[in-house]
Amino acid sequence: MRRCAALWRPLSSRNSSAAFPAGNPEASGWFRGIFQDVVQTHTTKDDPGLGWKRHFIQRKTSLRTTWKLRLLALGFVAFVVWVTRSVWSVQVGRSLVCPEQIGHSDGLLLDNFDPDYLVFARSAALQKDGVADKVFVPVQVSDDPEMPPSVSEGITELIAREAHVPKIERIPIQINEPVTLNAANQIRDFLTGDHVKSVVLVSPAFRSRRTFLIYNAVLRPAGIQVGCAPVFGMTTVHNWMKSWHGMQSVALQFFKLQYYRFYVLP
Repeated sequence: MRRCAALWRPLSSRNSSAAFPAGNPEASGWFRGIFQDVVQTHTTKDDPGLGWKRHFIQRKTSLRTTWKLRLLALGFVAFVVWVTRSVWSVQVGRSLVCPEQIGHSDGLLLDNFDPDYLVFARSAALQKDGVADKVFVPVQVSDDPEMPPSVSEGITELIAREAHVPKIERIPIQINEPVTLNAANQIRDFLTGDHVKSVVLVSPAFRSRRTFLIYNAVLRPAGIQVGCAPVFGMTTVHNWMKSWHGMQSVALQFFKLQYYRFYVLP
């Protein structure tokens, strides 16, 4: 019975002397603050007292971190991230922006899911520079043909007029999930019916890479070449971390890009 009691006695009392030598109490003190001893490892030769039980039972020693070390590690990671933010934040921002590819094309294709005056203004400037004569603008329409023109059409016309876009060609689309991919399929059908062979996508900068990837995947197989003209506002790849709105926008577009890239796109 005494041998059984010795075998199953509390691990902390059985192994504390092995894990933390008594000859060095100071080292033992700070070491205990970081690690916690669990069990000490014994082989058959080291623990002959087990006898026949060695075939069924073994003792082990392992170390696990304490909350102090975990908190210290977390603080160190946060410190490194904060100190190096000027480097990685620029790379994150650039990863969301499509490479600018502007050449003469059959038309400008506006990203109009969230109407943006700057997108229309950039289109007017590109049209004035002779990049394209036509400006294609996707506009959401209702399923009911008896319904009056949607509010989105009125907003589109208003922004185009204020941005001095002389004339736009509306592409009626219906919104279904996933929104951008289904819209791209409808836009492809419209453009092929109009015999368009090339377009320049004009899109808000931080969603431009995602939109470009989707449109390129859908339009290129139909024989339509796609360029890209990202549009920056006050938020750029260098200053998006200076405001909560910028961080929210970049984080949202980052996760949407990964969703479309690895899950939606074939």
